Amino acid sequence: MIRPLFAILAFALTVPVFHAADRPNIVLIMADDMGWGQTGYYNHPRLKTPHLDAMAANGLRFDRFYAGASNCSPTRASLLTGRSNDRTGVQNHGFPLRLQEKTLAEAFQDAGYATGHFGKWHLNGLRGPGVPILKDDTHNPGAFGFDTWLSVTNFFDLHPILSRQGEFEDFRGDSSEIVVEEALKFIRAKAKANEPSLTVIWYGTPHSPFMAETKDSEEFSDLDPQSRDHYAELVAMDRSIGAMRAGLRKLGIEKNTIFWFHSDNGGLPKITPETVGGLRGFKNTLYEGGLRVPGIVEWPGTIEPRKTDIPACTMDIFPTLVVAVGLDSEKAMPHDIDGISLVPLFEGKMTERPKPIPFRHDNRGALIDGKFKVLSQNLQQGEFKLFDLEADKTETTDISDQHPEVKKRMVEAYHAWNETVKASVTGADYESGKVDPQPPRIFWTEVEAYRPYFEEWAKRPEYAGRLKPILNPKQGKKRKKPAK
Repeated sequence: MIRPLFAILAFALTVPVFHAADRPNIVLIMADDMGWGQTGYYNHPRLKTPHLDAMAANGLRFDRFYAGASNCSPTRASLLTGRSNDRTGVQNHGFPLRLQEKTLAEAFQDAGYATGHFGKWHLNGLRGPGVPILKDDTHNPGAFGFDTWLSVTNFFDLHPILSRQGEFEDFRGDSSEIVVEEALKFIRAKAKANEPSLTVIWYGTPHSPFMAETKDSEEFSDLDPQSRDHYAELVAMDRSIGAMRAGLRKLGIEKNTIFWFHSDNGGLPKITPETVGGLRGFKNTLYEGGLRVPGIVEWPGTIEPRKTDIPACTMDIFPTLVVAVGLDSEKAMPHDIDGISLVPLFEGKMTERPKPIPFRHDNRGALIDGKFKVLSQNLQQGEFKLFDLEADKTETTDISDQHPEVKKRMVEAYHAWNETVKASVTGADYESGKVDPQPPRIFWTEVEAYRPYFEEWAKRPEYAGRLKPILNPKQGKKRKKPAK
């Protein structure tokens, strides 16, 4: 598909900040279900995040950073491709990413970077609590450009079993700290070899089931058990951020490393205190509470520490890194890109976002353009509401009647964009013009290769609920007899 003119201009007018010989390392960390309000720097009433606070003080803090969708797999697809999730075949959680997509890891692998993935994957079509990825999984991280991977299919908790290139390894400790420690080994080895590296770390924290070490949960003992361990997981996660920052400094590469942190979707309901900082909605909604997430990028000596209200999103990460490192954008990103390069923002030259941020997820749609947002809860019905996010943080007042011209412009822009997505869904972006066969979206318990592990894994709390009824059907829930 021909790239739109505005996308060509967005890249052509941006000058790379580094020559090829000085290419920076890249570390991308994504939390799992961390809400916008869950940081110390946003004055959360209970949670302290000293390491994220330090990162925010030393980098660019995005006060309006958006996940590409309102749940996990779609946002991961948006980050790896720079494209809206529906374009890539990942219309909801657990759907596989198409092998026909060109990913961030593949682009940097082609450019001579060592590439590593650590933690949650959830782009191979398998649902249920995370289990180690099989070596012959056709959609493992290696199939999408990662030379090294230590990964699980989905969320993971205390004492996880991880897969190192298909070999299962049992770890002890907090999952966030484990994957950061393993990622630092990878970064250290590449730094000593004078190789630039791209490291992607996707936590399983603070996704349910909430499992935390006692030392971290004690300070929240007055909360209900779910909230207590939810926040305790975030304490350990923040500590792992500190370990990463310290590790980069110890290696002497912190000034030559782009370190980007954010979450995969908005916060969870039923957690006390609330997770979304007063925004409306939670995970799985297209309100701000479901889409807006913490976001920080740190690049000492290149990015001046400051805050920004300019909207940015996960779809911007790929094009931003391509420009920052000086890659050929047409070669690195051959398909329609929905994000933009934020390098001008890094350099202090962007005063407003030149392109709206679009969302399409589960038959709902939204478009954010500056302070305005149009939102449809049912794209088939086609009704949109208009909100002013500056004046109405909680999206309670539809201002369509006050600004009909704004609504008309934005809804028309959304429909025009949506037509390009419909074409992408059918495979029009690909050279063949069609979508190749995809793996089914199933629970991992349906995969025969995992069956030999069922007995042992059933002893683990994160798997027991799913495995015990399979191993002991008589102990499962009794079904009511159908009414006569």
